[in-house]
Amino acid sequence: MNAPRTRVQRRPVHGVLLLDKPLGLSSNQALQKAKWLLRAEKAGHTGTLDPLATGVLPLCFGAATKFSQLHLDADKTYEATARLGVKTSTGDAEGEVIAGRPVNVNADDLARVEAQFTGPIRQTPPMHSALKKDGKALYEYAREGIEIERAARDVVIYKLEVAAAPALPGQSAIRLTATVSKGTYIRTLGEDIGEALGCGAHLTALRRTATGDFDVSQCVTLEALEAMSEEERLAQLLPVESLVAGHSHVMLGTEDAARFLSGLRRRGEWADAAEVAVFGAEPHAFLGTAHVVSGELIPGRLLNPIEIQQTLLSTEATP
Repeated sequence: MNAPRTRVQRRPVHGVLLLDKPLGLSSNQALQKAKWLLRAEKAGHTGTLDPLATGVLPLCFGAATKFSQLHLDADKTYEATARLGVKTSTGDAEGEVIAGRPVNVNADDLARVEAQFTGPIRQTPPMHSALKKDGKALYEYAREGIEIERAARDVVIYKLEVAAAPALPGQSAIRLTATVSKGTYIRTLGEDIGEALGCGAHLTALRRTATGDFDVSQCVTLEALEAMSEEERLAQLLPVESLVAGHSHVMLGTEDAARFLSGLRRRGEWADAAEVAVFGAEPHAFLGTAHVVSGELIPGRLLNPIEIQQTLLSTEATP
């Protein structure tokens, strides 16, 4: 007879875990695993990575979930490998082969497409994506063999490098390194570059190396996290305010901080700013976000007093 399963005792955990998502797991599966390891009450991620993709996946816990949208909108950097001459139904190695063409590509061709796809471009989102139509993800329609009309969207490829990549005998491949704006589909970029080269292409590997200010060198793997003690796992968490590192800072005294947290605007000699991170001076604690218009500090997303107290206690407990 099997022993009864031990129930995990959840607890308030606040902060950001930079995970190097492994191959084969969905973003939600990776999130749930990390949430279980940390025994966290509340968690969310900052935008999905496909199961076939690896790399930077910021996971938000507790109060940090209030600010996860900031990294949904962040610029991202990817490294990808695309096989030339073969198109698939999904734009990656998971799909069925739907077309094959000969490959005749040289260094000049690669330089041409690199220039062609750098800067503002328009992309049509792929059918195999999580975009929704009438409350249903496009990939669900795709699995049913239904093609939905999609509007092209404007995105920006800030930096792009295209180079020949090692490939199996009889095959050709390219390596893409791209820093892109939100909403950019790297699978679609690979497919479009393949078309511009006259042979078609599909992605065979995809790795996100940066999102916003977060870099893959800062990340921890699930395997490493599993091997740690509970204290070591908690020590991997970045503070909630790491999500607003690029914001300008405002420091409030005790009385103003209390009023700000109740949703009241404060007046001061602050320059206009669209994105402000607000801190209390005593004790030093992150309070939330705001914006400044004509010297008026207008609250945005705020931590509640319990969350602030818990983050202060966890900071004191961290060695």
